[in-house]
Amino acid sequence: MILKIQFLNPEFFWMLFLIPIICLWYIIKKNKLNNSISLPNTIAFLSYSSIVPKLKPILYVLRILSLIFIIIALARPQIIDVSTKVKNNQGIDIVMAIDVSASMLAKDLKPNRLEALKNVASNFILDRLNDRIGLVEYAGESYTKTPITSDKNIIIKSLNEIKYNTIIEGGTAIGMGLATSVNRIKDSKAKSKIIILLTDGVNNSGFIDPNTAAELAIEYGIKIYTIGIGTNGMALSPVGVDSKGKFSYANIQVEIDENLLMEIADMTGGKYFRATNNEKLEEIYNEINKLEKSDIEEIKYYNHQEKYRLYILLAVFFLTTELILKYTLFRSFI
Repeated sequence: MILKIQFLNPEFFWMLFLIPIICLWYIIKKNKLNNSISLPNTIAFLSYSSIVPKLKPILYVLRILSLIFIIIALARPQIIDVSTKVKNNQGIDIVMAIDVSASMLAKDLKPNRLEALKNVASNFILDRLNDRIGLVEYAGESYTKTPITSDKNIIIKSLNEIKYNTIIEGGTAIGMGLATSVNRIKDSKAKSKIIILLTDGVNNSGFIDPNTAAELAIEYGIKIYTIGIGTNGMALSPVGVDSKGKFSYANIQVEIDENLLMEIADMTGGKYFRATNNEKLEEIYNEINKLEKSDIEEIKYYNHQEKYRLYILLAVFFLTTELILKYTLFRSFI
């Protein structure tokens, strides 16, 4: 709930310019206004020699204060309680198919392709507040890392756990990764079903043709965004394992089957992107984030509370106080 203060008739605040004029008039006429009329009794003479005459300007201060509060009351101050209710009409279900082959350890993106992807994908996931997301890993074969869920903590935890391993068969089975993703999302009742498929190579493994998987996606109304990750030219990539079990690296030519990725995206109504560095990869996910938006309806409720009465009461209080003082304590000096 948000509290807002506004004035229904703010044009009355122009009257506040009268205040300095009145004060100036009082200063100019001060000597004349301070002339006292003494009554023929001793009480009046005793009062004249006291501090009471020096307090007489209080009357004008009270009058000015009452005028200020009257102007504020005329401006109609209101406190508005604003309650907002967000209604998510239809969300989007997204499966992120991530290539985890050894080539994803290439260092043309920093610190490597896989870690760069995980960093950018984390922000993308956190931005999709009203959508469900699932994760699929693939190399020479594929499997579901996380089923579609709206629990972002589970998705982020699973994403962070993704790493290259020797358990999955080597190679790049784009068709397998895509088919597994389609299988995960095909029965979704969401308004829109999206697969974001990322790879850094060519389809060289698996028993499912990528085009066949794409045709299956079309049948279930699934849109596919494809991302080719890797710089143009040579990249420092793993080429073998040394005696200590660590990868040895060498500069090799980056090969991405861009024609295939473009074809898959075009067939399903998606779009193909090429990420040649960390910044470009982040831009790509930001663009997909803008292209695919959930239908969210924001309903605001306004409750107006009039507050001018308080200022009227204050004005009446100061005017009444002035009149009481004028005809009691300052009676002999008016």
